[in-house]
Amino acid sequence: MSIHLSWVDSHCHLDAPEFANTLTQIIDAAEKRDIKAILIPTVRAADADAVRDIASRFAKNIPGLVYTLGIHPLFVNEAQESDIDILRQHIQLSLSDSRFVGIGEIGLDYFVEGLDPKKQEFFLNAQLDLAQAFGLPVVLHVRRSQDALLKALRHRKIPGGIAHAFNGSFQQAEQFIELGFKLGFGGAATYERALQIRRLLKELPIESIVTETDSPDIPPAWLRDEGMQYNEPAFLPRIAKELAAIRGMDEAEFASATWRNTMHAFPRWSALLAASNISIVS
Repeated sequence: MSIHLSWVDSHCHLDAPEFANTLTQIIDAAEKRDIKAILIPTVRAADADAVRDIASRFAKNIPGLVYTLGIHPLFVNEAQESDIDILRQHIQLSLSDSRFVGIGEIGLDYFVEGLDPKKQEFFLNAQLDLAQAFGLPVVLHVRRSQDALLKALRHRKIPGGIAHAFNGSFQQAEQFIELGFKLGFGGAATYERALQIRRLLKELPIESIVTETDSPDIPPAWLRDEGMQYNEPAFLPRIAKELAAIRGMDEAEFASATWRNTMHAFPRWSALLAASNISIVS
C-alpha cells in the first residue's frame, strides 16, 4: 500500500508579486503534492484583504490554507504609525474568520542595510502588544536579532508561535522554545555549507521543529543548481525529505511530528484542520 503524507508549509507568501500571474498553477502543484496546509503571512497592513481572499478562494484545493496579519520589518520604512490602527481593525474584522490564525510576519532585521532600527522596534513592540491583547500567536522574522526579540518577548505574555527561518545559536533556540515557540526550517538546510542550521535541525527536540518554504524566497539547493529562480510550496515534500534525512528520521514520522508541532503553535489553525478531518498519513 502506498503512503500519502500530508504536509504543512508554515510560511509561504502566496500573495507575492512573483506569483501574481501563476497563482492557480502554484496552488494546483501544491495540491498534487499533498500540501494540505499553508500559512500566508502579510508584510504590510494593506495586504490583509488580498491574503484573506486567497485563503478563501483556494480553500477547496488546500483545506488548511490560513493567514496571519502583520507588518514585516523589511517594510517598516514605508509604513506609517497609523498602520498599526489599520492592522488592529483588520485583526478585529478577521477574528470571525476561521482562516485567520495569528499575527505576522513581524520582527527585527539587523542584516539588511538602510532599515531604521528604532522604527523597526516601534512596529515590533506595537504588534506584540496587539498579539498580547488579542491572545494570538505570532510569526517572527528573526535575522541577526535573536537577543533583541527575546528581550521584547519576555516583557509580554505572547502565546508562542513560530520563529521563522531560524538561524541563531543553540542557546538562543532553547530560549525561544522555552517561551513557547516552534522553529522554522526549510530550503536553507539543504545546503551542505549550512552547518549551523543543520546542527540545530539535528540536535533540537523534534517537538520544536516545523517545516516551511518561505516561497518565493529561500530556494533549496537543487533549485539554484537547476537555474530556477523562485521557490514554491510544491517543493516542500522534497525539502522535508532532506530535513528528515539530516535528523535520521523516517519521512512519515517527520511529517507527522512537524504537522502536530505547527498545529500546536496555532490553536485556531488546529481547530480548522480538525473540522476538515484531514489525516496526516493515509
